[in-house]
Amino acid sequence: MADTSRVSVGTWRDLLGPAHLGASTVLAGGVLLYATNEFLTISLMPSAVADIGGQRFYAWVTTVYLVASVIAATLVHSLLIRLGPRWAYLSGLSVFAAGSLGCALAPTMELLLLGRTVQGAAGGLLAGLGYAVINTALPSRLWTRASALVSAMWGVGTVVGPSAGGLFAQFGSWRWAFGVLVALTAAIAVLVPYALPGRGDARDLPRLRFPLWSLLLLGGAALMVSTAGIPHDVRATAALLGAGAALVVVFVAVDRRAAVAVLPASTFRSGPLKWIYATLGLLMAATMVDMYVPLFGQRLAGMAPVVAGFFGAVLSVGWTGGEITSASLRRVHVITRTVAVAPLVMAAGLALGMFALRDEMSLGWSALWAAGLLVTGTGIGIAWPHLSAWAMSRVDDPAEGPAAAAAINTVQLICGAFGAGLAGVVVNLTDAGNATAARWLFGAFACFVALGVIASTRSCRAPAR
Repeated sequence: MADTSRVSVGTWRDLLGPAHLGASTVLAGGVLLYATNEFLTISLMPSAVADIGGQRFYAWVTTVYLVASVIAATLVHSLLIRLGPRWAYLSGLSVFAAGSLGCALAPTMELLLLGRTVQGAAGGLLAGLGYAVINTALPSRLWTRASALVSAMWGVGTVVGPSAGGLFAQFGSWRWAFGVLVALTAAIAVLVPYALPGRGDARDLPRLRFPLWSLLLLGGAALMVSTAGIPHDVRATAALLGAGAALVVVFVAVDRRAAVAVLPASTFRSGPLKWIYATLGLLMAATMVDMYVPLFGQRLAGMAPVVAGFFGAVLSVGWTGGEITSASLRRVHVITRTVAVAPLVMAAGLALGMFALRDEMSLGWSALWAAGLLVTGTGIGIAWPHLSAWAMSRVDDPAEGPAAAAAINTVQLICGAFGAGLAGVVVNLTDAGNATAARWLFGAFACFVALGVIASTRSCRAPAR
């Protein structure tokens, strides 16, 4: 009876040992490139605008990157089948290096936006491959720990990105930040031929088909939500968010009937996969409060910009620590209970942060706010590796495993976009130059993520046999 209550989980030594170190480095490195680049640019943009102009396009530097990432993420499964893990990764890394080089050399904001679009497309592909290749490059006993390692790169990126970007900006060398990305991309590419398997049997390859309508709908939804925080008119913001939500509803209806779909068919059946994706999406959306932590840190606690940037990484520290700890769990009932309560843990952390926020925050209140952010990050961290592993295995047809894995990144990106848009709406509606907007933001997201306990509880159910 004791044996049946445990999950077969490999060790960290096995995952990071000689046999699998190369594959683990490539999988984690691709996601780290994407995450670092996303947060790196936030710190670099003031210097870039001062150098090449284009103030009116400031917000679009993030918008085009996100939209391109969402679209590219939906192509992961098709490209993986067609090219195999090795060539899919080499293609993504090559395009990412080209986009980074374009950003480094861009003489105008328009060309910088073009480079960011290329970066976003390649980055979305790399981030999706980080999950999708796990179940082909590694044995099943290592899936949970590999998912934790790959997901932890988002936390690492939120620490490395702002700090590195701030250092390059401080010395007036924002272009060199993109140059370093080119060098890191080349270093990872060198490992790929030795770490990842090539394409399987070259005969009878399926014709490469793309879910065109699903792509258009997802891209449109991401564009709507990403731009919702730009207008100063509340009605325009609400209309953009509503349009984005409507497009997502249409996407679900279209994708469910599409011959070539973004989400695996098991998502729309009676199993737990749809609840797994819903839980992942809700947890990811709730982390978007972190966008405003540096701003409120400077405004309410008088933090220096560099200190406020590092303060914003506290949530990511909790996320990473929660993942590493939770990935070591073995008993099934402990794992399921941990995943089930994860939204409530996040809600408690956000509520603690809301309580700590004051118009003029002392060191003590700042420390309490940091504790709330740490708990919030821990909430998503304790659930993420298990939900990721479940998404790969809890499908009706084992052949859907790669598609289910690739969809993790798509869900993460689109729900992150919606969370960012919602955070912008809350702040814009309540901002009075004091702690009011911060309290509303943390309070609203605490209520929002607490509702996720419905999805998290249902995601723990075993699929019907």
